[in-house]
Amino acid sequence: MQGVLTALAVVMLGLAAGAVNADMVGDWLVTPVRARAAVREVPERHEVVLENGLLRRTFRIAPNAATVGFDNLMTGESLLRGVKPEAQVQFDSRHFDIGGLRGQPDYAYLLPEWLDALTADPQAFHFVRLEIGKTQERFPWRRKHHTDALPWPPPGVSLTLHFEPPASKLSGVKIAVRYELYDGLPLLSKCLIIENSAAGSLELNTLTTEILAVVESQSVVGQPERWELPNLHIDSDYAFNGMEPREANKVAHWVSDPQYDTQVNYERKTPCLLECRPPLGPNLTIAAGKSLETFHVYELLYDSTDRERNGLALRRMYRTLAPWATENPILMHIRDASPVAVKSAIDQCADVGFEMAILSFGSGLNMESTDPAYLAQLKELADYAHGKGIELGGYSLLASRSVSPQQDVVVPKSVQLNGPIFGSSPCLGSAWGLDYFHKLTAFFETTGMDVLEHDGSYPGDVCASTTHPGHKGLEDSQWRQWAQITDFYKWCRGRGIYLNVPDWYFLSGSTKAPMGYRETNWSLPRAQQLIHGRQNLYDGTWFKTPSMGWMFVPLVEYQGGGAAATLEPLAEHLADYEQHLVQNLLTGAQACYRGPRLYDTEKTRAMVKKWVTFYKLHRAILDSDVIHLRRADGRDWDGLLHVNPALKEKGFAVLYNPTAHALSRTLNLPLYYTGLTEQARVRERNGKPVEFRLDRQHHVTVPINIPAHSFTWLIIE
Repeated sequence: MQGVLTALAVVMLGLAAGAVNADMVGDWLVTPVRARAAVREVPERHEVVLENGLLRRTFRIAPNAATVGFDNLMTGESLLRGVKPEAQVQFDSRHFDIGGLRGQPDYAYLLPEWLDALTADPQAFHFVRLEIGKTQERFPWRRKHHTDALPWPPPGVSLTLHFEPPASKLSGVKIAVRYELYDGLPLLSKCLIIENSAAGSLELNTLTTEILAVVESQSVVGQPERWELPNLHIDSDYAFNGMEPREANKVAHWVSDPQYDTQVNYERKTPCLLECRPPLGPNLTIAAGKSLETFHVYELLYDSTDRERNGLALRRMYRTLAPWATENPILMHIRDASPVAVKSAIDQCADVGFEMAILSFGSGLNMESTDPAYLAQLKELADYAHGKGIELGGYSLLASRSVSPQQDVVVPKSVQLNGPIFGSSPCLGSAWGLDYFHKLTAFFETTGMDVLEHDGSYPGDVCASTTHPGHKGLEDSQWRQWAQITDFYKWCRGRGIYLNVPDWYFLSGSTKAPMGYRETNWSLPRAQQLIHGRQNLYDGTWFKTPSMGWMFVPLVEYQGGGAAATLEPLAEHLADYEQHLVQNLLTGAQACYRGPRLYDTEKTRAMVKKWVTFYKLHRAILDSDVIHLRRADGRDWDGLLHVNPALKEKGFAVLYNPTAHALSRTLNLPLYYTGLTEQARVRERNGKPVEFRLDRQHHVTVPINIPAHSFTWLIIE
């Protein structure tokens, strides 16, 4: 209820403040926004404006270019309290601001009447021209799988501000600050393009691509243990070593603002200055005649502090920026890579409606092999799978292993920089690392396989070697390794290769990460696995769409637990097997079903096929976003609600009863995000639809009855 009331209050606040234009009235998470992203020039004020009905970013372009407004049009709030440079760089040990204006008298707020008095720094890069265009795809995406009907690139506009260096300095160096603003959501992106037209090479030591003096969310005299940060989400494709966005994002730094003299905090340490910069380096050499495009920063404005609503906004952002993450094939993990075992598993996949098979860890697959006979054998298997309508691929381990002292990352002699994150790891810039990616590229080109499960993806290790061919030394080692792996992932995306990666590489082409994963939990008794699984699904979908996360089902013993933990023989544990299928498929999150087969009897086959068919029948709504109803605790019912106002099936609730007795409950079902406003037709399982009137909070009260150790579902139209 809190989320619904917050959403309604946000709309009313915007209307009262006069901040929401006629094209945006309503809720952008429910009703498509009619306004499109646009660039508007205001010559009489020397300004240019980026806006889309949900946010507005305003730039002064004389006497230099700088952001002078950043407004949340959904709430009427101004986010910006001060003018800063558009970016900062250090070339050949010399520091330069990119744009910016000086002379603001007070950094607690910014008045329009101050702007005409602001001056340019003669030592900063100065603005020379602007360029208006459309959004661009960051890399090619070959669509091979069932996905949401989402455009690529996301529709919107671009604004590029071009800068040149101060007089007599860095002749031939130009910097473009490129923004993209997207249609229909409060999101923009930013990156720098550095062009070296000089006769010699250019050393880029450090860079900061975004500097925003944001209004503080917390104003206290003392030093709190944990500061409340401004209510916007900052993301980047410079991400690694994390399975959720905040953990993986390595560029967003909230720091104190030394120019903010009037802040309440006694030590002036309020974290209200956003700086987006890599944690190390990059210390890159830009050769004469070459250019460099930096990582991209994404800024998502929230209109609420409600967890569910902000989660919906975040998940909408990922659907927009990484639409390949809506690819959601039903997949099996084959544990034996021998041709007979693989063909048998493929036959079963095709028979029951699975769509993908992965030769699992421990299967014996070797993607690093260059043996022509072995690769020919794998091509024959891939062709066999394709003939059955199944995509085939496999597992490769990258990090978290040691190759040799010469090829592994060299630990820097610094107390500030630790050794390999996984204990040991080859350097991606070593001769071995470069060869590894050549081998994987050749593997996919030769075999025609479609899937890479890439374990131990690059986690951000630094390397102090000065002899590895892929980087110069410590300062550029992180950037070069990140570029190496993301370039490979982008190549995979262009070929339609599906990527399962246990790390946050979605903005670089990855399609899935673990929904929530502690390997030893899959060695617990079957009943505990089911509860843990639903907890993982509930928790993981706060910041991932259902299709962005994978689950796991140990058809055979995984790491231990014996017979109590495994589903084989499948026919003897049919109820538990069915529960795994149901809670994964009806959440819209695919699992890795790991074993030699998907069924062992006709009864098992019929059960698997039944739920695969059911999922495909309701695939659109089951792949849609979720509202969290109640987390699994084993004591009472638990469940999730799928919502999609664009579909005929606008809601789909799946409810579980883990107890040993039947449960009768009256469920207060929140339907605000289904788009329904007055009436809803609710059908339990395959029963007749019953009409309910929505209350003022867009809820309906529905009686439910769930048998012991079972489940039910509700379809809302």
